[in-house]
Amino acid sequence: METLTLVHFLPNLPVFFSLFLTIYLVGYFVVFRNWSPKIRPEASSCFISLAHGTPAVVLASLALYADSQRGFAAPNTAFQSLVLDYSIAYFLMDLCHYLVFFPRDLLFIGHHLATLFVFVTCRYVVFHCAYAILVLLVLAEVTSACQNTWTLAGALKSDVATAAKLYELLSPPFYAFYSVVRGFIGPLFMYKMGAFFLSGAGDHVIPRWMWVSWISVVLSAILVSILWISNLWVELYRERKTKLQELEKKIS
Repeated sequence: METLTLVHFLPNLPVFFSLFLTIYLVGYFVVFRNWSPKIRPEASSCFISLAHGTPAVVLASLALYADSQRGFAAPNTAFQSLVLDYSIAYFLMDLCHYLVFFPRDLLFIGHHLATLFVFVTCRYVVFHCAYAILVLLVLAEVTSACQNTWTLAGALKSDVATAAKLYELLSPPFYAFYSVVRGFIGPLFMYKMGAFFLSGAGDHVIPRWMWVSWISVVLSAILVSILWISNLWVELYRERKTKLQELEKKIS
């Protein structure tokens, strides 16, 4: 009971935002201080993503498990609200990163704004449906550690041989893992969520325009993810095919 009271009165969002800001600055000025100025911002973004991804999966899973009334139209619990604040703070910090260093990257800026719309309205407007949002958060972030390691290795692969080997080693399993989560599990859960709200079962707690907006945002994110990973598979196939042809030429 004391824990729930403490969680309720702590200013979660400012505290979490300060945490991610500190992690970002430590990454930029300490951890990656010797990296090229061109990739330091991206590396720092990966650094806060690592600090957010796996902890968010663990926290969201615990919050879902602890909720005995979990369901698409269930009210948010204090624990679930805490996890939503944690993720809102991360996306706000990463949005600041893009606005400062990559203001023309409209795709990621738009993605973060849309994600924040979903999280903020769930947390501070309707106070319901954290169950669905946290399940989607788990599916989105369960690949985070692998993806960020892969991204950092890719940023260094031209200059560091070990990074190039790690990038090549990680690519196939990461692509496969990402494909299963974003290409199969995510759409399946999205179908169940859409069927629930289309039935009208959630209209008494969430306005129709809002859940339609949520589903539109999530579907767009899934489609972009599928397109992105599909392009990576094609690129990997071409690289492996080129290497095989070069090897055959050497042998012959």
